[in-house]
Amino acid sequence: MANRKIIWVTFQRAGFHRYPDAPDDVRYLAYEHRHLFKFKVGIEVFHDDREIEFHQFLRWLESLYAETLVLDHRSCEMIADELAQVIQSRYPNRDLEIEVSEDGECGVFATYSK
Repeated sequence: MANRKIIWVTFQRAGFHRYPDAPDDVRYLAYEHRHLFKFKVGIEVFHDDREIEFHQFLRWLESLYAETLVLDHRSCEMIADELAQVIQSRYPNRDLEIEVSEDGECGVFATYSK
């Protein structure tokens, strides 16, 4: 029997961001550019009968973001941290796993303990 269970959902949103302090060899990142930001969000559940229903959790997460994200200078790491704070305010005292990537190619995998 599992000691801990994490359910997960995925979604994606087009978005624009920039990295103002980009090093010279990737200076193009300093200018606003588009990515398809992909999210995978896992949240701890305490019983195995839809304590948090997948589709409801997914719809709520998707509702947190406009059709197109305007992220200014925020990195994938910053996006994950901000999302974790919002989730923790609605679902406190749970472990979270959040993955945010740029086009499914580069990104962050972050874990948050209760």
